[in-house]
Amino acid sequence: MQGNWNYPTTVRFGVGRIKEIADVCSGLGMSNPLLITDAGLAALPMVADVVATCKAAGLGCDVFSDIKPNPIGQNIMDGVAFYHKGKHDGVIAFGGGSGLDAAKAVALMVGQDRPLWDFEDVGDNWTRANADKIAPIVAVPTTSGTGSEVGRASVITHEETHVKKIIFHAKMMPSVVIDDPELTVGLPAKLTAATGMDALSHNLEAFCAPGYHPMADGIAVEGIRLIQKSLVKTVEDGTDLVARSDMMIASSMGATAFQKGLGGMHALAHPLGGIYDAHHGMLNAILMPYVLVANRSVIEERAAYLARCLDLKDASFDGLLQWVMDLRTTLDIPNALSAIGIDEDKVDEIGVLATQDPSAGGNPIQFTPEEYSAILLKAIRGDLG
Repeated sequence: MQGNWNYPTTVRFGVGRIKEIADVCSGLGMSNPLLITDAGLAALPMVADVVATCKAAGLGCDVFSDIKPNPIGQNIMDGVAFYHKGKHDGVIAFGGGSGLDAAKAVALMVGQDRPLWDFEDVGDNWTRANADKIAPIVAVPTTSGTGSEVGRASVITHEETHVKKIIFHAKMMPSVVIDDPELTVGLPAKLTAATGMDALSHNLEAFCAPGYHPMADGIAVEGIRLIQKSLVKTVEDGTDLVARSDMMIASSMGATAFQKGLGGMHALAHPLGGIYDAHHGMLNAILMPYVLVANRSVIEERAAYLARCLDLKDASFDGLLQWVMDLRTTLDIPNALSAIGIDEDKVDEIGVLATQDPSAGGNPIQFTPEEYSAILLKAIRGDLG
């Protein structure tokens, strides 16, 4: 399976297409790209292979990998300093959500003279940026979860407040994406499951978000169908390249669809991730049924439609909820946040932060801080009733 797509950006999709990385960089005017990834990936042969491919084509290519699993502002500014020291002229964003988000934020900041937080996705803050000095970006995802490769924003944790901020600019959208499913083959089963559930949360919340956006809805439904078809397969057999291909495009589809909006899963997952430094995909996976139940009164009809699209035996909200629960069980996803170290100490604080998170605006119901706290408490205790 291969394809060249331009929605929402140029995508080169297919097994083995990472070999085109040097041509893509050259086509964007790069002669000395900086590959930005996380420390774990930086030590793997796939990164060395990309560097070697670039150098064999006459390009310079260094690696910056001082990035936390939940990137912080200092990671971004350290990357900017590394970029300037090496006299780089573009960014290869390589990795999962943390690597991609950090790389896009570095690309934004290499030409700015304002602090990173001045570009938080609030109002028209993005207009503060010098758009002409944003570095060109090639994105290469190595997980199938965040879909950050087709997004115009990065989620970065403010290290002083432990609050995740969304940094946005339209030119943070990578110019070219290389979607090579073979790069995900070595991802451990646990991370394959967690990132796959993240992709599901994106598609599912986008589909449930209010508003008229049939293009986003259609993409979300097909993304969910592909996840239904292939997520368990990728966990059971990580070498299944057809299933890996389905999951990689479903991930990009989720991030494309959530231009319509996200919701309560992410509104809670963002502050939880910032405070507890927990894996974003796992947080969404555990929170998913609790937020669905909280939204039931508004999304019941949509859920039934989705259940029919998925050909579930019980084409109702309850049928969809049971499918989610069964999927989590199959993937060995815990039922309670307490299983991953989330306690009840900050329930009230996180309830307030959830209402302030940009994702809350896309939830079908505008929950109060107290209602978000109640949902969170149920998720911590594993009480779906």
